[in-house]
Amino acid sequence: MASSSGTSSGSTLLQNSGSEEDLQALMAQRKRKRMISNRESARRSRMRKQKHLDDLMAQAAQLRKENNQIITSMNVTTQHYFNIEAENSVLRAQFSELSNRLQYLVEIISFLNTSNDGFESGEPWTLPQPTTPDSLMNPLSLLYLSQPIMASADIFQY
Repeated sequence: MASSSGTSSGSTLLQNSGSEEDLQALMAQRKRKRMISNRESARRSRMRKQKHLDDLMAQAAQLRKENNQIITSMNVTTQHYFNIEAENSVLRAQFSELSNRLQYLVEIISFLNTSNDGFESGEPWTLPQPTTPDSLMNPLSLLYLSQPIMASADIFQY
């Protein structure tokens, strides 16, 4: 009996060690599969992260480009605005000068109408024709009226 139990325990041991080796091999294979799966998952995660980073970098570059375009457009518009403001100031100065000249001419005509009432038949005085020798119609005396009005934006303070 002893021999049969010894053989029996020896074969059980062999079966156990075969099973343990198979179990260890199976566990090692699962561990390798899990490790490969984890590595692949980490690689995919790094790729997603890199793609996200590349997308963000492209978006930042696009936003910088749009920002520069907006700044350029704003600078052009601002320069255009200042040019229009300067031109507007010149036109205001010219308007003021022409208004003053018109007022002076109205005063001259009014003066001539009042002074001519005693000499003529009471009709209002009109501007004389160029052939009339009149000191007011002398081209040299009216030279200042034909001069262009010179004004620039520099003379005005904003």
